[in-house]
Amino acid sequence: MIPKQEQRLRENIRQLIEVVKQRRESAAAKIIEEEARLRGIVRGFLDIELSNLSESVTPDNDPTPNKSTGINVLEDLLKKIIPVLQTDFKLLTTDSSQRQSFRAHIINAVIGALTPAEVNNEAGDDVEALAEIVDVDLGGPADADKFIDIRTDAEKSADEEEPEESDPRDEFGMDGADETGRNVAFNAFKKIQTSIIDSYELLSNNEDQELFYDYLIANLKLYFDKFEDELSPEVEEPTNQAYQDAVDTGEEDAMAAGEEEMGLEF
Repeated sequence: MIPKQEQRLRENIRQLIEVVKQRRESAAAKIIEEEARLRGIVRGFLDIELSNLSESVTPDNDPTPNKSTGINVLEDLLKKIIPVLQTDFKLLTTDSSQRQSFRAHIINAVIGALTPAEVNNEAGDDVEALAEIVDVDLGGPADADKFIDIRTDAEKSADEEEPEESDPRDEFGMDGADETGRNVAFNAFKKIQTSIIDSYELLSNNEDQELFYDYLIANLKLYFDKFEDELSPEVEEPTNQAYQDAVDTGEEDAMAAGEEEMGLEF
């Protein structure tokens, strides 16, 4: 080969190698750049997902209120009284009749406590209006001076004797109910009575009052059901036909073996 031609060939080969090298470097740079861009996109997606996950597990400390003021007030009340009722209800573990007595007394007491409030709210100023119509003086000091006592001395003496103090739990109680449940319910209701009445008296709208009353009674019953289930869960073990057939076969084999051992085989 002629030296000049060889030299030119070598030069062309070097140029070709340089071009290939540059292209490879350019391609590698593009690959690295593309990988970096993809990593940025993936990292952005991960940040969004992690943010959404964090928001989903963060407790909602400011829940959206219910559309009804009565339900909002009731929800606030339940947060106060349910833990008290749960603690006292779960003290009664000797017999289920104690817990039945407890729940019956609490619900009856709640109804009794709210009934006067309902009557007062419905009546409004009717009492004052009635007094004006019949023109009754509701307790003037002069009336007491006009009173003529016709009782005998014995009757006066008997009336002046101090009556025996009655057990307030008897008045609170229901006939035929377990007394232990009644006594625990009596103490529990004293803890929550004021909160119940105060919450109800916040409401003046009739619809709010009715919702509060109805949902309070319903929720008390539902929570008592929940507490009862927690105290005496009855979980039925899953089974299948194959297991049942094996059990039946085992019982038959055991009976046959017992008969054979006792000489009862025919």
